[in-house]
Amino acid sequence: MPEGIEVEIYRQAADPIVGHQITSVDCPDEWFLKEGATAEHVSDAVVGQRVETTRRIGKLMLVDLSNGVTVGLRFGMTGRLLVDDSGPIDELEYGPKATKDEWVRFRLSFDNKRQLFLHDPRRLGGVILDPDESKLGDDMFSITQERLQERVLVGTVALKARLLDQKRVAGIGNLICDETLWQSGIRPDRAANSLTPTEQSTLHTTLLQTVETLFKQGGSHTGELQSERHRAGHCPTDGTELSREKIGGRTTYYCDVHQK
Repeated sequence: MPEGIEVEIYRQAADPIVGHQITSVDCPDEWFLKEGATAEHVSDAVVGQRVETTRRIGKLMLVDLSNGVTVGLRFGMTGRLLVDDSGPIDELEYGPKATKDEWVRFRLSFDNKRQLFLHDPRRLGGVILDPDESKLGDDMFSITQERLQERVLVGTVALKARLLDQKRVAGIGNLICDETLWQSGIRPDRAANSLTPTEQSTLHTTLLQTVETLFKQGGSHTGELQSERHRAGHCPTDGTELSREKIGGRTTYYCDVHQK
């Protein structure tokens, strides 16, 4: 967390800055600036520029400026976007409930008196100028079945590891992945290239439906499986005790009975 759903919610919350000029930038934690950027460099690049649009690819939020510079915002596991000291998401699955001034890592101020903050207790996110968008795969909200087959359903790596690879499909995190595979009835430890044509179609349809449903419900943490994602949790479908393993480096919950 946050996953692509939360970042899209953040992006929409930033609508009030579009069309407005940046009057100042505050980088109290220069370590949070990535790829060699400094506070002075960022200030020179953004102050006085107008926000043309906001975009998102996967878990990366993008702010396009009038001089052609793009500011990339990454949120890590505990990053939240705040607009004027309040955010569209008050609490993240793996983050503290509190909001503290010392956890503000980046701030933009605008000519309409609005302010945009990146609040990150664990400092796992970052700010990047002109990020390389080509490193990210197709976005999870819109990936086609053909692209899913080409980019994800290849090789003998575990299916979950492929789905979490942001270079192949961007935006899927641990919660979305477990929910999608549980809903589709497919085991996360299956080889990525082992799915039948019917299973490939089911996975694609279920992924898009799951993302849309969780987005409408307000976050990746709102899935049907979520309340049972703990030790000795049980499958909401058939009551089987869920298996718990590390797959793709992430703690994974799935049902041995209906996920095949």
